[in-house]
Amino acid sequence: MDDLSYLLALHCAPHIGPQALSQLYNLGCPISKIFEDPEPLKELTLKKAQYQALIKAAASPDWKTVEQTLQWAEQENNYILQLTDPQYPELLKLIHSPPPLLFVKGQPEVLNTIQLAMVGSRNPSIDGSETAWQFAHHLAQNGMVITSGMALGIDSQSHAGALAAGGESIAVAGTGLNRIYPARNKKMAWQLIEQGAIVSEYPLETGPLKANFPQRNRIISGLSVGTLVVEAALKSGSLITARNALEQGREVFAIPGSIHNPLARGCHQLIKTGAKLVETAEDILEELSSLMLASRLSSTSDNIQPLPEQQKIPEIDPLLPKIQQQLLKNIGFAPVAVDQIIDRSGLNAADVNANLVLLEISDYIQSHPGGLVSLKATHD
Repeated sequence: MDDLSYLLALHCAPHIGPQALSQLYNLGCPISKIFEDPEPLKELTLKKAQYQALIKAAASPDWKTVEQTLQWAEQENNYILQLTDPQYPELLKLIHSPPPLLFVKGQPEVLNTIQLAMVGSRNPSIDGSETAWQFAHHLAQNGMVITSGMALGIDSQSHAGALAAGGESIAVAGTGLNRIYPARNKKMAWQLIEQGAIVSEYPLETGPLKANFPQRNRIISGLSVGTLVVEAALKSGSLITARNALEQGREVFAIPGSIHNPLARGCHQLIKTGAKLVETAEDILEELSSLMLASRLSSTSDNIQPLPEQQKIPEIDPLLPKIQQQLLKNIGFAPVAVDQIIDRSGLNAADVNANLVLLEISDYIQSHPGGLVSLKATHD
């Protein structure tokens, strides 16, 4: 039995997550040894629940599910890529907690192409839908691979525009790959498999759980050299994808809209905080050379500034949600990387990213170049 089988046995177990599995690669011993002796797991920096879940999975592995998953991978156009696989996307390796396993349905070689993520509202205006389709169509005609989440609205229009141009497109799913979600995109899914790929970090039988979709957004931006937000409200999940892109050192673009359109406010907020305003697809193509350079950039973690000891955190509103209070306690006036906030707070990346967006909207924190954030100097 090879390491992939053992890794799948851990991957399909609940309560473990990609961060814990990623750490296994740094143990310096074959993963199979964990099943014989869990002692090396004590070297990992895990939450108690994750540690206990690993112990349980190693003691009682679900070999039936592992076998079913391996049989799935033997079918045409189905692949399972480990971090060490040469086909694993290089850009994705650079993000915080990259998926240790990536399930792929389609053409795996497209994962290492230069990609632009396109995201936005699930309920866009007619103008937003047409803009997404037109941008994706023009960009695909000029060789750009369009990556999105296959959701209804802007995601679907972006995929459709690229596919109609005869270009390539990648969908990052929030479910297992033996399920198509939403079901009405089944025809599009087959086109994506032929002209690109559908990828997921989740086990095959995973359904459309609400918590999975913000988590998968880091993969959409992580595969791409830049993210374009077409139309998004202030509390849109698209802003989470944009924040992920900034953390990952990638470009963020936003299309402005009418001041009377609430679905334009998220884009306007991004532009105010440093996203590049684009009016035509040519604006993005002109940035292509710099995007290629960005694809070679490593993490900005070496430039993290420490939180000054003398800095005092202002009084925190007790009416804020507990998770936001906890985040504010771990942010000072010196800009800090989101990865460091995750480490300080002990919270998972999805919760941190989602609530940082809300804190910024509420004017408690501010963004800085390089994906850093800090407390605002004043807040009423």
